[in-house]
Amino acid sequence: MTTQNRLVREYDKFLDCVHCGLCLPACPTYSELGVEMDSPRGRIHLMRAYADGRIDLTDNFEMHIDQCLNCRACESACPSGVHYGSLVEAARAEIVEKRPRSASDRVLRWLVFEKLLPSRFKLSVLFLPMRIYQSTGLQWLVRRLGLTKLLPSRLRDMESMMPALPDPSLKGQLKHFMPARGAASCRVGMVTGCVMNEMFTHVNVATARVLNENGCDVVIPRQQTCCGALQVHGGERGIAEALARKNIDTFEEAEVDAVIINAAGCGAQLKEYGELLAGDPAYRDRALDFSARVKDVHEFLAGIPVKEEMGTIEARVAYHDACHLAHGQRIREQPRDLLSRIPGLELVELEESDSCCGSAGVYNITHPDMADRLLDRKMGHVSQARPDVVATGNPGCILQIQHGVRREGRDIEVLHPVELLDRAYRIKREGTETGAKDG
Repeated sequence: MTTQNRLVREYDKFLDCVHCGLCLPACPTYSELGVEMDSPRGRIHLMRAYADGRIDLTDNFEMHIDQCLNCRACESACPSGVHYGSLVEAARAEIVEKRPRSASDRVLRWLVFEKLLPSRFKLSVLFLPMRIYQSTGLQWLVRRLGLTKLLPSRLRDMESMMPALPDPSLKGQLKHFMPARGAASCRVGMVTGCVMNEMFTHVNVATARVLNENGCDVVIPRQQTCCGALQVHGGERGIAEALARKNIDTFEEAEVDAVIINAAGCGAQLKEYGELLAGDPAYRDRALDFSARVKDVHEFLAGIPVKEEMGTIEARVAYHDACHLAHGQRIREQPRDLLSRIPGLELVELEESDSCCGSAGVYNITHPDMADRLLDRKMGHVSQARPDVVATGNPGCILQIQHGVRREGRDIEVLHPVELLDRAYRIKREGTETGAKDG
């Protein structure tokens, strides 16, 4: 298949766009820049012109396609149902395959997308210096003395966004098989992710415990690998396809009723394996079957009888809609419904709750200026809501909003909704156990 065929094959999707402009106010980059070519409609015009052979893959073409967050807010706004996300992903694959790359860029892509992200061992080695940097107090000292100013701008941005890494011993709590508390009603597989497994181990542990609490036997296959989302967004579709095949094989062997994911971006990608492998006769049908069994944790819990016995959490909680949950998977009410069941919790609406916070995978690293503008807008809405907690279902959003909270010196927790559910269940259980001991 030639590189240009990637967009030619998607040509019918271009025809769905009637250029009405209803996507414009929903697009974060257009809202900030007011440039037509940085809107979904404008980018579709560029991509179609390239597919028609009227323009080449120029620096300008790449800049406008690369500046897209791929948040898919335009898909929610579009009355014609244009599949914009798949068009942008195809265009990025075109750019990667056809445009010349420096040797350093090719090596970096190979290292990150093919070697690091799919390997749990290599990721754990990569995170070891970061853990030492934090645990020894060196990070506190560096920040206290203002030494981060000496770092190159990109490294300085990355350091400022680094969260407190969880204790690596938490990984030991994630067993291959974690039985339900009481009688089991279903057997589910759980995706623990790549970076998620290192930076948000505590969220994975909370997810497994909440599933166990609600009658689920949880299977965590050791052979699972990276979902491929970052690879697809970065134009490396070949690598993503190989990862998808491995995950399909792995979870088929696990023989589970559903595949549970707690990261919005990863979930959107897992649900699109059927599209990713549409050209592979050996995996096409299997990919569709796999994707049909993938459920975001909120979506899954909303579809089963949820245990209502929870402890009280007195907190004002604002919910931020992660883009790939609200726009990519159309999951909006389920997280809110689950949070509203926690006794004492006051759920408050965040203005523009489904507008992008600027994280968008690694966008806040590759496009820090635009990401900061979007984060400033998001933090303005957070300030108006005056929450004790911001809850959101995507690790990138958690990192980005935590960064905004630290930058403004605010005393606000940023948590995944399952962390609050897990906390409520533990409060109830600990109170019951204490009462039983006192009795």
